[in-house]
Amino acid sequence: MNRQEEFVLRALEERDIRFVRLWFTDVLGYLKSVAIAPAELEGAFAEGIGFDGSSIEGFSRVYEADMVAKPDPSTFQVLPWTTSSGKHHSARMFCDIAMPDGSSSWADSRYVLRRQLNRALELGFSCYVHPEIEFFLLKDSPSKLAPPVPADDGGYFDQAVHDSAPDFRRHVVHALEFMGISVEFSHHENAPGQQEIDLRYADALSMADNVMTLRYLVKEVAIQEGVRATFMPKPFTQHAGSAMHTHMSLFEGEANAFHSPDDPLQLSPIGKSFIAGILEHANEISAVTNQWVNSYKRLVQGGEAPTAACWGASNRSALVRVPMYTPNKASSRRIEVRSPDSSCNPYLTFAVLLAAGLRGVEKGYDLPAQAEDDVWSLSSAERKAMGYRPLPESLSEALTAMEGSELVAQALGEHVFDYFLRNKRHEWSEYSRQVTPFELHNYLAL
Repeated sequence: MNRQEEFVLRALEERDIRFVRLWFTDVLGYLKSVAIAPAELEGAFAEGIGFDGSSIEGFSRVYEADMVAKPDPSTFQVLPWTTSSGKHHSARMFCDIAMPDGSSSWADSRYVLRRQLNRALELGFSCYVHPEIEFFLLKDSPSKLAPPVPADDGGYFDQAVHDSAPDFRRHVVHALEFMGISVEFSHHENAPGQQEIDLRYADALSMADNVMTLRYLVKEVAIQEGVRATFMPKPFTQHAGSAMHTHMSLFEGEANAFHSPDDPLQLSPIGKSFIAGILEHANEISAVTNQWVNSYKRLVQGGEAPTAACWGASNRSALVRVPMYTPNKASSRRIEVRSPDSSCNPYLTFAVLLAAGLRGVEKGYDLPAQAEDDVWSLSSAERKAMGYRPLPESLSEALTAMEGSELVAQALGEHVFDYFLRNKRHEWSEYSRQVTPFELHNYLAL
């Protein structure tokens, strides 16, 4: 038993923790959990917890169903919930998924990201990310079929008093910080009921764990306050959707590999090639960063989301921008990718973004001229004339681009790549057969 495992066992005893929740994520990004008693944890560290992989989205077929969840002691945190006596009663750890022979499961999202981080390490880089996570708070409804109603009428940066959950953001931030997750900002976003919480930068694997934890805590706090939280990309036709703008940087040891003091934007050749890689492969990775039919209702003209593969300094209408808040601070030189939405699988999203950027660095991609226009205001013909390649406008288009991508197949691994395509093709087929209220309203009188 290593020192981290010993620390966890000691902490459980000292804090009288009654339940240990072992977490992992399926291929689509849904959080899975099994609770064990503290007395069983030593055995779980040694042998893992067996489960039926064929019952988890994308994990295994029924004739190879036996899989093992192995808790990662470095992710141990006590959960913020308390009993009536004020004692904390449960803790969580993320798990790595293994096969019965001990080998890593190719279906494990954490393993997919870890493989890509190891690839970066071979090139001398470590990857740090900082996401801005948006979501909506809704008034509770007795039926999923009822139209959603925002929990407040606030706007961007408003000191809005939530009609239904006045202390919501404060309670979420306290819960996150209790679990050792640092929050940089929290504020009201543009749309009524829309919130944003920005997590302080961390290594990509820890951050993916943090995103999953945030989504869980947001949902739990919302329930406690009598409202609902949704990470659906576009729940309202008339309002902007919920993004997960992802800031990224590569470091070589302690030095920011994206920084160059001699460049007008203080952006190094590595940083430029990294951006060029994301632009070049943007359509191929879109199905992962924006994985739902509803995701493409957000990525439309006039929707405050990118519609073309271009970049710019401080240009929020571009797919990739270079934030210029602190231009002379070497450690803060980073890029911001604005396409991902907050309902993506963060492990797979960070993996394909990193894979695309690293391909640009390895191959020495040239960065095109930056977009200095409001790309949202340009017509399709104008964007094409300026060399801005349009992003996919539907999940079907995104899947077609992904299907022919050697880069995404390599980044995800054959198992996840094939399952993801099959699952999403089925989703598109189911959606295509639906008769929508729009069609009934416009065509029923024909």
